Amino acid sequence: MRIGLCIILFGTMLLAQDSLVVKKKNPKKALFYSIFPGMGQLYNGKWIKSAMIIGLGISSYISWRDNAKKYNEYDNNKYPLRKHRYMEKRNKYTWWIGIIYFYSIIDAVVDAHLQPFDKIMDSPIDKLENKEK
Repeated sequence: MRIGLCIILFGTMLLAQDSLVVKKKNPKKALFYSIFPGMGQLYNGKWIKSAMIIGLGISSYISWRDNAKKYNEYDNNKYPLRKHRYMEKRNKYTWWIGIIYFYSIIDAVVDAHLQPFDKIMDSPIDKLENKEK
């Protein structure tokens, strides 16, 4: 599970979408929108990345809630693992929720800063030098 989450998180960087029309994005707005995980990516036009972050956040929360419930109700039911394992799993998913949240914020702000990079790199150097003079 842990390896799968890492692959998905780093795979989102590879699946970033390019748009034909490049509008300059405001990093402060991206930071504001990223208070809710995945919304900063939506602001930047990265639909697949946003869906993956939202999905990872929801699945981590569901796993956290499930393990917390099993830990709290352990004495009333028969579960296959020992009680401390459910506490460890609950804590692990708590960390994943935090990691996904901060990754989402950092990614949204960095994407907003680097958004015009492809357009600048595709333009001829001669035109850039003439504009500076």
